[in-house]
Amino acid sequence: MKTIYHAADTRGHSNHGWLNSCHTFSFANYYDANRMNFGALRVINDDTVSPGRGFGQHPHANMEIISIPLEGDLQHEDSMGNSGIIKKGEVQVMSAGTGIYHSEMNANRDKEVKFLQIWILPRDKNVEPRYSQQSILNNEKHNEFQQIVSPNKEDDGAWIHQDAWFNLAKFDEGVNREYKLHQEGNGVYIFVLEGSAKVGDQELSRRDGLGVYDTDSFTLEATKDAEILLIEVPMTL
Repeated sequence: MKTIYHAADTRGHSNHGWLNSCHTFSFANYYDANRMNFGALRVINDDTVSPGRGFGQHPHANMEIISIPLEGDLQHEDSMGNSGIIKKGEVQVMSAGTGIYHSEMNANRDKEVKFLQIWILPRDKNVEPRYSQQSILNNEKHNEFQQIVSPNKEDDGAWIHQDAWFNLAKFDEGVNREYKLHQEGNGVYIFVLEGSAKVGDQELSRRDGLGVYDTDSFTLEATKDAEILLIEVPMTL
C-alpha cells in the first residue's frame, strides 16, 4: 500500500472577503505542480461563503461536480432551468458534459454557508448535461460506510460518469472498519471533516487528507469521534 499525506495547513488558501476557500489541489491562483490531482479527483475546495453572497453564473464543461453542504443553505440555479436549495444531509451532482452555466449563492442573510465542492474528471466526455440533488439522511449509517455517490444509477446515493464511489463514515472513537476498493487500479482519498482518524501509522486530524493506492483494502480507525469522507477514483485516466 502506498500513501500520500496532505496536512490541512498545507492546503492552498484564498480569502476574497465574501469567500474563504481552502484548496487541497491546485486551483485558481494556488498552484503546486505536485498537487494537481489524485487520479481522477481534481478538486476539493473547502468553501465558506458570507451571508447573501456567492458565485454568479459561470461555465463548466466535461467535469463531474459534487457539492456537499456542511453548514447553512446553498442556493443553486443553472442553465438547464434547475433551481433549489441544498442543505447538510444532501448531496448535489452536476455532470457538466457539453457545457453548463450555474450559480451558487448563500441562501441566508444572517449566517455563513460552508460546503465542499469536488471535481471529478469524467470517464465519458461531451455527455448531455444533467443535475441531481438527493437527501442522504434516509440511508444514514453510524459506525459503517455510507455510500453517497457511485457510477451506478441503481445504487445508493447520486451517480456520476466515472468509476468513482463516495462514502461518508461517521465513526465513534475507537471504531475501525475495513474499506475494500471496488475496482482494481483505483485509489481512495480520505478527507477528515471532523475529529481524527488513523490509517496504518498515519494520524489524520480535522481537514487532513490521505491518498491510499496500490492496495485492495485498508483499515480506517477513528481516534476521536469523527466524520470522514472517502472518495474512491481511478488512478489512471
